[in-house]
Amino acid sequence: MQYLYHPEASSPQLLLTGDRHRYLFKVRRHKMGERIDLRNLRDDGLYHYLIEYLDKKEAKLVLQSRQDLVVAAEKILHIGWCMIDPKRIEKILPTLNEMGIAQITFIHCERSQKQFKPEFERWQKILLNSSQQCGRSAIMPLLQAGSLAAFIQAHPAARLLHFSKNKLVAKEAEETIVVGCEGGLTESELAHFDPEKIVGLNTPLILRSESAVVAAASKLLL
Repeated sequence: MQYLYHPEASSPQLLLTGDRHRYLFKVRRHKMGERIDLRNLRDDGLYHYLIEYLDKKEAKLVLQSRQDLVVAAEKILHIGWCMIDPKRIEKILPTLNEMGIAQITFIHCERSQKQFKPEFERWQKILLNSSQQCGRSAIMPLLQAGSLAAFIQAHPAARLLHFSKNKLVAKEAEETIVVGCEGGLTESELAHFDPEKIVGLNTPLILRSESAVVAAASKLLL
């Protein structure tokens, strides 16, 4: 754990109870007198607290100092991801968060199954736990677009990951790329992209949507 999230981090004193207390002192086995780091994820501060008091149900923390520390990828990558099964998305979210993707917008494409809907509340908890482990200093925003046309209108420079001899390479410090769902995009959706904005991976194999997202992020960020 790189830090513990607490919405009131920066306060001179904090009282930890419940899940936070159990995690720190039963799972992580911290002891009285030790220093722990907290973030509130509203600012860039990493807040250093001393464990001043500890019993079986609560712990009192006293603020010692603040360090301004941004932990993020050097490049900004925005993924437009055509909606797939939410259960598959949540399995890969921690990996995408650790890789440093700046933002994901989930798009209802024509071949996305209608019953699939983003589970933002559940996913935010997954991202929060992931960020505490990997040290990321800001939670990745998750947004939604009603159609590919609406997404392209908002992000006209977006490229599309698809079958193409034009291979995917990093070009800019800030990029947006669209990844399709199973079955790919329809002809009318493909028409939103100029040929030079359609890029492929150097493989003859068919990737699942979530595998393609990881591959694209690896190429563009790492």
